[in-house]
Amino acid sequence: MCGIIGYNGKEDAIPIVIDGLKSLEYRGYDSSGIAYFWNEKIKVVKEKGRISELEKIIDKEDKPTLAIGHTRWATHGKPSRVNSHPHSVGKVTIVHNGIIENYASLKEDLISKGYKFLSETDTEVAAAMIDYLYKEEKNKLKVLEKLEEVLEGSYALLILFEDEEDMIYAIRKGSPLIVAKSEIGNLVASDIPAILDYTKDYYLLDEGEIAVVSKKDIKFYQEDKEIEKELLTFKFDAGSAKKEGFKHFMLKEIYEQPRVIKNYLDHYLNNMDLIPDLSLYEKIHIVACGSAYHAGLIGNYLFSEYGDIEASCYVASEYRYQKNFIDDKTLVILISQSGETADTIASLRLAKERGAKTLGIVNVVGSTIARESDQVIYINAGCEIAVATTKAYTLQVLTLSLCAYKLGITKGKIDNKLAKELKDAYYNLPLEIEEILKLDYKKYAVKIAKSKSAFFIGRLLDYCICEEGSLKLKEISYIHSETYPAGELKHGTISLIEKNTPVIAVITDPKIALKTISNIKETRARGAYTLILKTKDIEVSEDIYDDVIEIETLNDLVSSILTIVPLQMLAYHVADSLGYDIDKPRNLAKSVTVE
Repeated sequence: MCGIIGYNGKEDAIPIVIDGLKSLEYRGYDSSGIAYFWNEKIKVVKEKGRISELEKIIDKEDKPTLAIGHTRWATHGKPSRVNSHPHSVGKVTIVHNGIIENYASLKEDLISKGYKFLSETDTEVAAAMIDYLYKEEKNKLKVLEKLEEVLEGSYALLILFEDEEDMIYAIRKGSPLIVAKSEIGNLVASDIPAILDYTKDYYLLDEGEIAVVSKKDIKFYQEDKEIEKELLTFKFDAGSAKKEGFKHFMLKEIYEQPRVIKNYLDHYLNNMDLIPDLSLYEKIHIVACGSAYHAGLIGNYLFSEYGDIEASCYVASEYRYQKNFIDDKTLVILISQSGETADTIASLRLAKERGAKTLGIVNVVGSTIARESDQVIYINAGCEIAVATTKAYTLQVLTLSLCAYKLGITKGKIDNKLAKELKDAYYNLPLEIEEILKLDYKKYAVKIAKSKSAFFIGRLLDYCICEEGSLKLKEISYIHSETYPAGELKHGTISLIEKNTPVIAVITDPKIALKTISNIKETRARGAYTLILKTKDIEVSEDIYDDVIEIETLNDLVSSILTIVPLQMLAYHVADSLGYDIDKPRNLAKSVTVE
């Protein structure tokens, strides 16, 4: 969440920083700001709302060659100009991603030392603490080294000191930062899209490391010693961070799924040694948040069904606090697109402390979960800009599916004949998805868009898929949506069904199809608008639904990837018909790096 960009070079820094902030809008924000040296002083300009509001109040005559910028997502204090970043105290100006958990006690202490505060933020407290420590130490590197002892929580900081006009200092703990060299100067950012117009090469700042960024070079320090860093290269086309003619990034990313799935299968299905052997463990815990958790629910089902292994799926923010029965025979799988999700990282560290083995499933190379897990599988989705995930979620499910596929083969649950059939089905997935994308979803979307609430129902694996379909709808259309195992609907919830209430039912499992169909009949009898998403092999009488979407019949190891695509398209077209800002839904952030 939030976005950070800093530039130090030979060009006008303001347009570079502003463009960098725009490239990070997908992370979610409610205000923005910029700080730069001008006439030997640090000038701060910030404003509530979109970056366009900030642009209106920046002095066009200013042409600094060093600047830092920030998009804020409110945590401490409501969205306002005074609470926006950057924050200046004494000789120090900072921008900050993360949360300072002990800011209240620090603030009291600093007030007793004579500091006054203008905002409600934890960030202004961090700026004051740096200023106070600098007065005591007189050494910037030592001050920043001390922050880990003083500040509790997570932070990625860019810091300007008023007495050093040609330098940006950067440090991180828990929140990601990258540093990059380019032909026009040096950059610091919270994510790769901010630098792609200038370079694909970057350094990933590790926990507790400090970067000192001048116009000509970048130096890295840890524990008072200069260190060398590995230069990484962004391996995907920079165009993946552009809309390329699509109305929204989300739509583009939905349409990218056939390509990224094909590339993924070419890499992993032909090299199954890259997929860990899950048969080595007695039980599996899957830990994740949001859509990644929904992917985990599917993995949990597939591991149990095809691997005869005890599998459980947990929300990371619960897992880290509950009593967990894990040992060295337990595999804990951590799923996160960014690899920086705070609760998931905390769960990873807890699992390692308890002696469990860990497997990270992430998109971002070199992210915290990737580095700290015992094993890692990269989903290789490329840049995903829309806050509501689509292609990354689908590849997470595909990864879990391949893990279950290998587990089933290893344990003899999948014989050679079925293994070949499944392999062919995996390779046909891109073509099947392309066919699904050709359907007209607008005609269903306009019916759902009129409603205040919707319900998704299914059983077993279909229920897991409904969880993600429902989340997609509520994330971007703001329509209240709930998911229920179809059999639970009559245990209270059916009282909410009234005329034209949308009920979206997923039916892909013939074993329990008739049970779900009977539940659909109950909702239709109460006036619901019923939309059924089913496989072609399941017969459903026309008198129990208003609309139906049919997909190819596949084994559930593969169908779980196919079935979500119509629900993604449905959510997109509902939100689009309502005219919402689909890529940047309100109050949401792409990467949740705080608890």
